[in-house]
Amino acid sequence: MPDDDLTGPATGTEYEDWLEAELKDELDEDYEIELEDAVLSMKIREIYRKAHGPSIPRPEYFRSLLHLQAELIRLQDWVIHSREKIVVIFEGRDSAGKGGVIKRLTQRLNPRVVRTVALPAPSDREKTQWYFQRYVPHLPAGGEIVLFDRSWYNRAGVERVMGFADEDQVQDFFNDVPEFERMLVRSGIRVVKYWFSVTDEEQQMRFLMRIHDPLKQWKLSPMDLQSRVKWEDYTKAKEEMLARTNIPEAPWYIVPANDKKRARLNCIDHLLSLMPYEDVEQEEVTLPDRVYNGDYERAVLPPELYVPSKY
Repeated sequence: MPDDDLTGPATGTEYEDWLEAELKDELDEDYEIELEDAVLSMKIREIYRKAHGPSIPRPEYFRSLLHLQAELIRLQDWVIHSREKIVVIFEGRDSAGKGGVIKRLTQRLNPRVVRTVALPAPSDREKTQWYFQRYVPHLPAGGEIVLFDRSWYNRAGVERVMGFADEDQVQDFFNDVPEFERMLVRSGIRVVKYWFSVTDEEQQMRFLMRIHDPLKQWKLSPMDLQSRVKWEDYTKAKEEMLARTNIPEAPWYIVPANDKKRARLNCIDHLLSLMPYEDVEQEEVTLPDRVYNGDYERAVLPPELYVPSKY
């Protein structure tokens, strides 16, 4: 906990003061992330706001987010200390907001402990392997959390709908995946699965925003555009996937995601609620005295080595 005078534990007031200072100090970074939603044509932005209505006020959102991120640090400490292994799967339609949640979830955590896996389409070699084989090397060791930004459930979704897997392969997947996940759980891995749910109209609006925003156009692939055409096929595939792979050892949790800010807060809060983490005793950290050498002279470096100060 923060300590203003560096002599003892912080009081409630000191903690609140620290929280305010931290909030102000970190707002620049968060605003920079949030600006991705602001670089839009005014017309599209206005239509989007009218369709949504008011969301969580920005100060309230950032305050809640910072509180949850502080809890995520406690979770991280517990995972390291107890050598826990956690897998979190993020699935949902294109533009449903999976990446936004992952970004806020990992923002203040150690990337050596919490890492994101977003695999590309399988190579020709991988297509000949056991289907789950390319995912296995990315599973966590003790003291790690792995976030799958899409996962082996590609077979039940995009691969099935777009014809990259035939029905025999899909049925084999449905038969295999419950046992595969039970094996993970038996090995000591906690498996959490989230499906981010958006409406037809919401996805259309988000696709339009990407089309009209040059900073977001890279997010649109030909496959994304085809997902609009095949909306109903994706719906049927999702419903069967949830019905056949929702097992007690690794259940699905649906995140209503039309409101991005609420989806982020609700998902992070729910993930924390699933973990029996607790405070881990930490060694007191003290800054050692700097060693001074009277004979040392700092070398003068040539100016061309420095990055130009344009800003």
